[in-house]
Amino acid sequence: MHANLLLVEDEQALLMTVGDRLRNEGYVVEYATDGDEGFEKATQLPFDLIILDIMLPRRSGFVVCRDIRQAGVITPILMLTARGQTEDKVMGLKIGADDYVTKPFEMQELTARIEALLRRAPSSPALPSDSYQFGSIFVDLRGTEVAREGALVDLSAREFQLLRYFIGHPGSTLSRDELLKQVWGYSAKVYTRTVDVHVASLRQKLENDPRQPRFILTVQGLGYKFKP
Repeated sequence: MHANLLLVEDEQALLMTVGDRLRNEGYVVEYATDGDEGFEKATQLPFDLIILDIMLPRRSGFVVCRDIRQAGVITPILMLTARGQTEDKVMGLKIGADDYVTKPFEMQELTARIEALLRRAPSSPALPSDSYQFGSIFVDLRGTEVAREGALVDLSAREFQLLRYFIGHPGSTLSRDELLKQVWGYSAKVYTRTVDVHVASLRQKLENDPRQPRFILTVQGLGYKFKP
């Protein structure tokens, strides 16, 4: 499966030029043209990499980057800017960016940076295809939609990411710490209740009897196990 990239850029010419080149390189590219749209897509949809311009309308790239990290999203972020000042680069890295490219740039440099970040990123579970089914539940992994007995199920972005991680690890016992790190980007044990709340919500929406779950099982003292 090709890597999914989010390109957040308000310059239309650059948006199309870079987007076309990245698609030619085999990437799947989604666009956003202002900071608000970029933040919404970055936190609601699963991406492998975010390419984020600093000079954006509505919400600057610095603010978007900070807000993405505060939302618990650990997707690698590559920042673009026309500025060459060292302080801008330092600020971007301090608030959670993973790398930085200054405009104007050569496409070869940009693609090389993208490839390097994707290699460094935590490996995503190998999913069986763009869709997945267990019981009466159908999951459109590409379209980020879930249906139960043919009716759409309203999942939050985090619930979908959690379900996606379960699907990628069928039969494995997953600790709360692992789920926090891989789905939320947290490592502190103080947040483990967050996992329990989201698992309970998934069961409520997907299981016939949430009190006696068939698919998302509790492994006492260890965590959870997905058994499709």
